[in-house]
Amino acid sequence: MSEPVFQVIARRWRPRRFDELVGQEHIVRTLSNALKTKQLAHAYLFVGPRGTGKTTTARILAKALNCGKETNPDFSVDDPVCQEIEQGNCLDVIEIDAASNRSIDDAKKIREECQYPPVNCRFKIFIIDEVHQLTKDAFNTLLKTLEEPPAWVKFILATTEADKVLPTITSRCQRLEFHPIAEEVIAAQLARIVKADGVQAEPAALNAIARIANGGMRDSQSILDQVISFSGKKVTEVDVLSIYGLASAQQISDLAKGIAQSDAKSVIALCDKFHAEGRDLMRVMNDLQLLVRSAVLDAVKQGGNSAHLGAPLTTEKLVSFLECLQTSEQGIRYGLSPRANFEVTLLKAIEQCKTRPIDHLIKDVAAAAARLPRESGQKKINSSQPTPAVEAPSEPVKVVVQESVSPEVDIDEDQTSVTELSVSDEAGIIIDEKISDYKFEIPAGPATRPVESAKPLFPGDKDFDAAVKAMPQGLKDKLKETLGAEFTSLRSVSADKLHRPQS
Repeated sequence: MSEPVFQVIARRWRPRRFDELVGQEHIVRTLSNALKTKQLAHAYLFVGPRGTGKTTTARILAKALNCGKETNPDFSVDDPVCQEIEQGNCLDVIEIDAASNRSIDDAKKIREECQYPPVNCRFKIFIIDEVHQLTKDAFNTLLKTLEEPPAWVKFILATTEADKVLPTITSRCQRLEFHPIAEEVIAAQLARIVKADGVQAEPAALNAIARIANGGMRDSQSILDQVISFSGKKVTEVDVLSIYGLASAQQISDLAKGIAQSDAKSVIALCDKFHAEGRDLMRVMNDLQLLVRSAVLDAVKQGGNSAHLGAPLTTEKLVSFLECLQTSEQGIRYGLSPRANFEVTLLKAIEQCKTRPIDHLIKDVAAAAARLPRESGQKKINSSQPTPAVEAPSEPVKVVVQESVSPEVDIDEDQTSVTELSVSDEAGIIIDEKISDYKFEIPAGPATRPVESAKPLFPGDKDFDAAVKAMPQGLKDKLKETLGAEFTSLRSVSADKLHRPQS
């Protein structure tokens, strides 16, 4: 007696009923309600990526239409008609591969078969897979039949490329979109499969398989078959990564952290490790983009900053980081040296994380300039309330100023009645100083002088050194803190081009 033929997981675990379909709840609900209310379309167009259940759903719908005494979404899989449909022996359920039956003659045969009523079933159902492969003439041949088929005929068309189907065909069908299945849903289904088959698998390994499958349940089951053949009854994450050239989630996290922290040495070390372990650089790039994208979304939720990658970065820097990775994909995929292009891309990403947008620099410089003294003889303080005009008191007056973000007030020399100034900080410390220690001079208005020379000055020039030395130390420190750079050149500006900030 011959041994039973081995079947792959994708065939053994193929859904047989609507309640066994995974990840396509909207499709199940639509078709179940249509079956219950007897409001079925005469033609359906199933659209979606490979391995998401289009052909499987078409077979389940065919069974729901023909099994039992009436159309019912909760049919019995033990029904003889259902058994014939599953085994491919039903004469009234005809599956056609449009890739190999795409000519006008094949379309004419379909049109002729529609004229004959079903033999054993209520409906004669045509399931045309990869329908976009039909020629234009074949599509045109089916137009009239699709629009007004006999009462006993149902068409179910399936395709992965809906844009190649003629609009005249699409308009005659009820279109249902099959979505890529979420990684969590795929991993949960794989966990049920390995448990039923007596295979031990690490959750991290199943998550890695779901990540490779890219939304396709059939792909994930085929990968699981291969990994079981390699590992036996115990599947580990290391096995999955080594077979398919993936980087671990920890390695991707370390790579993103190195870029965010501008640690080029650790980034290059990880690149060398990827090359030594034979990792697929395009898969590494794809996983890195997904991680950076999650950081961008986190920054938006947090109000403009995120430490999701291991270092605080603004939304603008994260977006520039992500754009840098996306624009370099072609060079890595088709370049002469993918490794070199990959390393250059990551080093560019480091620079993007350090670069500040010019509009932010302008705002910071403007804010810094607004806090500096406007004239050489004035001192600026912050006051929680505008200082009112005072008359000469008979006793010394104390002015208490709280440090807070508030309007700025200039104290001029005419306020001679203020003999003592007290400044109170948040800690409650009072510092008393005599007003006579401060010299407040009110200079005349700035005189407009013609610029003697608009020639820029550079380090090493006598005038450059003198100009930098004459600047207030506070101004130099603030500019260095804001711009993060030293002076590289100076240029004279006419006084009539300067705008004094308003109080």
